[in-house]
Amino acid sequence: MDWKKKTIDSFKLHERDTGSADVQIALLTQRINHLTEHLQKNKKDHSSRRGLLMMVSQRRRLLDYLQRTAYDRYVAIIKKLNLRH
Repeated sequence: MDWKKKTIDSFKLHERDTGSADVQIALLTQRINHLTEHLQKNKKDHSSRRGLLMMVSQRRRLLDYLQRTAYDRYVAIIKKLNLRH
């Protein structure tokens, strides 16, 4: 899981951080992007499409939480991941 470690390293807030909202949003974004490419090739894979929708809604909830609690971190992660808000 080399991509996972790189993502955690670039979004962690402190040395041993693996579960902050920032890291979770970044990991979900990578999984969403990968699954989106998969679904473009496999249009009939409905179970993966359901998983994608669940991941997107989880990321939305985490982003809403971050927007309420730490707006500066919210803006920074939106810019870093090129997400719409």
